[in-house]
Amino acid sequence: MNLELTGKTALVSGSSSGMGLGVAEVLAAEGANVVMTARRVDVLAGHAARLGAHAVPADLSRPDEPARVVAETVARFGGLDIVLWNSGGPRPVNALGLTAELVVEAAELVLLPLVRLVQAGVGHLRRSPSGRILAITTNGVREPTPRMAASNAVRPGIHGYLKTLAAELGPDGITVNTLAPGRIATPRRDVVYPDGVPPHLAAEIPLRRWGSVREFADVAAFLASPRASYVTGTTTYVDGGLTRSAS
Repeated sequence: MNLELTGKTALVSGSSSGMGLGVAEVLAAEGANVVMTARRVDVLAGHAARLGAHAVPADLSRPDEPARVVAETVARFGGLDIVLWNSGGPRPVNALGLTAELVVEAAELVLLPLVRLVQAGVGHLRRSPSGRILAITTNGVREPTPRMAASNAVRPGIHGYLKTLAAELGPDGITVNTLAPGRIATPRRDVVYPDGVPPHLAAEIPLRRWGSVREFADVAAFLASPRASYVTGTTTYVDGGLTRSAS
């Protein structure tokens, strides 16, 4: 399938590693103009050079940075068609240990930068014939992940915000969707399990294996493409069937 991404301009955050990098790789391979942003300057620059992408180092948790990154993207390529939000997650904490300060910290990491990025980019997306907003969260929004109370408190708000945004931007032809990955074999998996991944983690997945970054990125690329023009307001679980609740 031709995803019709040639010449489209995509801004991909958190793209120095993992799923953000995987999405940037697929979009670049499909012919898109890719702007990669993340905090790790040297790593980001190396990957951008390899992909023929444009690197814009930034810490999007700083209030002024989303607008700066959008402005540089538009100055470089003349417009903006795709915004993909991706970030690291809040630190682990039990529910009884969750404080107001930790909730604010989580919101400043995973929610407020997305809001600012949308505000900075929406005017340009309205001028695109196929504006796309995507956000990577986690399948924990349906079944909360143990010891991740800060994430469990804030990430569902991303889904509510984007669902509301999808209804408001639908008349402009802009689609808004969320990707909820499950167990994807990113480099972080090997950091978390330096002695090897426990076999039961794969056995719990109906497909009996972890997903690859490429499998996740292919789904993201489709939703970012003009071919997904009638898909909006959705949460797509890319988890091999691990999320089984029908609600």
